[in-house]
Amino acid sequence: MTNKLANKNLFYDQLIEWFDDIKQHEITGIVDVVEKAKAIVIAAESLPEEKVKQFVENFKYDLKEFYQQYQSQVKHSLYLGLLNERFWLMLVNVTDKSQVEWAELNDDFKHQSLYHSGDYIGFGELECQQCQQTMLLSHFTKIVDCFTCGGKEFVRKGLTP
Repeated sequence: MTNKLANKNLFYDQLIEWFDDIKQHEITGIVDVVEKAKAIVIAAESLPEEKVKQFVENFKYDLKEFYQQYQSQVKHSLYLGLLNERFWLMLVNVTDKSQVEWAELNDDFKHQSLYHSGDYIGFGELECQQCQQTMLLSHFTKIVDCFTCGGKEFVRKGLTP
């Protein structure tokens, strides 16, 4: 048991170190961009107002395009998707499942314990009513058809605390 605790503590230490590293480099990168933009604006003061407006509009357009490309890459990144799922699974492992089960109980009553494809579920293990295949949902998500048989009806299984 202490080995698991030591592994979790090591994981959290590494995760915090990684977040600190990202924060430091991302902020440094943003500061560099802002400083360069200031230098360009100072240089642009000697330009006619129309040229400055055109520069600002082009800059806004470029930032918008960069953001949209970045969001598209993030959305379709298999690596980031798996990383996200792994993070959620780590949270599931350290969660007090009895508390989560109580929180989800009201939702079970509303659905009369039967969920369908397209329904949203917060957390739990669903069992397909057609083939009894189970799938673990580690965070709020939309239920999809069963991967094994294409079934559309599921029952939430009880969590083991």
